[in-house]
Amino acid sequence: MAYFQELKGKKVLITGGSKGLGKDAALAFARLGADVMITGRNSADLEAATREMRQFHTNTFFLTADMQDVQSIYRMVDDTLGTLGGLDILVNNAGINIAKPAFEVTEEDWDRVLDTNLKGTFFCAQRAGKHMAANGGGRIINMVSQMAFVGYIKRSAYCSSKGGAVQLTKALAVEWASFGVKVNAVAPTFVETDLTKKMFEDQEFYQDVLRRIPLGKLAQVSDITGAVLFLASDMANFITGETIKVDGGWTAI
Repeated sequence: MAYFQELKGKKVLITGGSKGLGKDAALAFARLGADVMITGRNSADLEAATREMRQFHTNTFFLTADMQDVQSIYRMVDDTLGTLGGLDILVNNAGINIAKPAFEVTEEDWDRVLDTNLKGTFFCAQRAGKHMAANGGGRIINMVSQMAFVGYIKRSAYCSSKGGAVQLTKALAVEWASFGVKVNAVAPTFVETDLTKKMFEDQEFYQDVLRRIPLGKLAQVSDITGAVLFLASDMANFITGETIKVDGGWTAI
């Protein structure tokens, strides 16, 4: 954490910040003294996460928002600007997966996944990026997935959405470079969280995942947060349009 002291006082928005990867990143930013806004759909979970953040830094807040609704996204970003007094870093973390065989995916399933993971990511970046461009620059970090680079069963919509988000990251990085807005992504493998415990009760699935990861274990949330903090920090000043894979070697095979 000593390497990231320049993040103190930065204005940070993290979508999907009440649990898992988003919450861990939010806590890390709060520990470093950043002013943090987390958003999501469940106000009780958001309030609980904010209480935890305020143990480290009082300038932390939450908003409810629907990442499938563009007007809700715009209000979320605008309200964040009003509350924090600016925006330096956006972590586009909100995302969903509907795990189904491709033959069984419905139009509703497809739209929910793509609207959240790709459409929502774009319009959140658009609103935040416009402010950053007008105020000397900023950082946008999109949470994608190793599934943007490899296929896997029951994830046709998810792989499509995350692959699109990787290309979106590159496109925005190129277009907004002249404004000082740096756009990067983090692509995790399967991560051990409270939310994934039930999924890994299926031992056949769990062992299949482990055998595909050369390091032989699931990622921890702190592994992903490390990549997020790096991209938000001065150490990544000359990086844009890049996706950092935090996958234990899965995609290296």
